[in-house]
Amino acid sequence: MPKRIIKPILHPIKELSESGKLGGVLLICATLFSILISNSNIGAAYLQFWHQPIGVLNLSLSIEQWVNDLLMAVFFFLVGMEIKREIVVGELSSTKKALLPMIAALGGMLVPALIYTTFNAGTENTHGWAIPTATDIAFSLGILSLLGNRVPLSLKVFLAALAIIDDLGGILIIAIFYTQEIQFLYLVYAAIILFVLWLLNRFRVTSFGIYLLPMLLLWYCIFCSGVHATIAGVLSSIFIPISKIERYENTLHKPVNYLILPIFALANTTIVIAGGALQHLISPLSLGIALALFIGKPLGIFAFVYLSVKTKICTLQQQTTFRQILGLAMLAGIGFTMSLFFTSLSFKHPESANTARLAIIIGSSLSAVGGLMVLSISLKKENASNSENTNRHKN
Repeated sequence: MPKRIIKPILHPIKELSESGKLGGVLLICATLFSILISNSNIGAAYLQFWHQPIGVLNLSLSIEQWVNDLLMAVFFFLVGMEIKREIVVGELSSTKKALLPMIAALGGMLVPALIYTTFNAGTENTHGWAIPTATDIAFSLGILSLLGNRVPLSLKVFLAALAIIDDLGGILIIAIFYTQEIQFLYLVYAAIILFVLWLLNRFRVTSFGIYLLPMLLLWYCIFCSGVHATIAGVLSSIFIPISKIERYENTLHKPVNYLILPIFALANTTIVIAGGALQHLISPLSLGIALALFIGKPLGIFAFVYLSVKTKICTLQQQTTFRQILGLAMLAGIGFTMSLFFTSLSFKHPESANTARLAIIIGSSLSAVGGLMVLSISLKKENASNSENTNRHKN
């Protein structure tokens, strides 16, 4: 194919990839494709495909389960390395740096969980309380990047730190609240493998190939123990040498964001929008999720940040205002990936899962649009105010 034809096609894709927006675009495309196929003439066959069992060794899981348990363990391995890097050398490496995003993340988890529980108290849906507590770091930062250079660096760093702490909270929720009946023998095996990984780290082994086999065995033991298998990804990341983390992050970034997460979206957004599904939009389950993401997230984050600053527990970074924090808090209501993951853990009944997934898309979409509008207006006012002050000084 001639260059003059290829270049106009590849150039926009390259720009999206370099700006960090391509992952979000692929997730949106995968979600729309999955919803369209689910509601087409081949919808039943599409749904059946994801529930087709595949046996490996003595494990027989559906394709959807392999995606959620194995592929998402790779995603959590990447998340775990990001958390370790930030704690050791990044924005969470000191109490002063970490305190404000930690407080913000706490508010952003507690208030949505409270709103959801208020709507669903006394029903069989109460165990879905974790669904609206999540923040999708890729989506939220991707939406923030649409505002370009107008966004202060301090605001981008704060959102990234908040989302990483949010991910850490999500990991703890999975480990504590989504663990099945424990098989202690497999936990003993897992502990032995963790010791082997610790020894590799202690003796400064840097070859990823040497880590790979123990990590796969750890995944198998964690899966068989009753603890959710994705925790194996997080535990493995702890023992990766800090000197190699950035390299491994760069290696995994594209396959995770451009392949694993779109596949996850395809498998977990099989939403059938029939007449009954639309009626469920005003159910306590749907309202609890959508309102917790759109209202609960920003309310919790903003209130906790405002109180901690006013009581002088923390201080805002220079060039950061409360109006900007409000817009950023609304962007944090984009739960998507982690919210969908919590849905797969919370609901086995197709109708409840269907309703929850649709509510996540609605709540996340409202959060993205609302956050973008608030930040755009806020940054415009700030820039106008700064220009006016500059002109005064000149005169």
